[in-house]
Amino acid sequence: FAAGGKEVKKKDLAAIAMSYGYIYVAQIAQGADYNQMVKAMTEAESYPGPSLIIAYAPCAEHGIRGGLGNHQQVQRDAVASGYVDLYRYDPRKETPLQIDSKAPDYDKMRDFMLHENRFAQLVKLKGAEAAEAMFEATKRDAMRRRHRLESLADKGE
Repeated sequence: FAAGGKEVKKKDLAAIAMSYGYIYVAQIAQGADYNQMVKAMTEAESYPGPSLIIAYAPCAEHGIRGGLGNHQQVQRDAVASGYVDLYRYDPRKETPLQIDSKAPDYDKMRDFMLHENRFAQLVKLKGAEAAEAMFEATKRDAMRRRHRLESLADKGE
């Protein structure tokens, strides 16, 4: 989201990297699953080619209610709501894509987003109706990304 909201889908750098088929890719959130983070870093370090780890890390610019002292919970909430998925793509394995996060509860996404000023300000800047449309679009995009991940994992790609 830009200051006035972002009208287009998020870039999916991980999907782009996975499409090459020879890059180790992981998406992590330390506060959501420390063990998954360690596993991803260990695998990436041992991979004999390029590795990409994308870490969800809240920052002060997000305007988290209660401050960055809550960043661990924010990361857990991001994963639980589906805003972020945790996974590892290891081309060495027969089934390279492993989804590590549980199926999210997308109904929690709006509340997750409203706990950050960068999202909450959209109601003031764009109006309630436009902000709601953006929240719904973000939710649909997250659902689309998760569905794509699950499809790839099922196919063993």
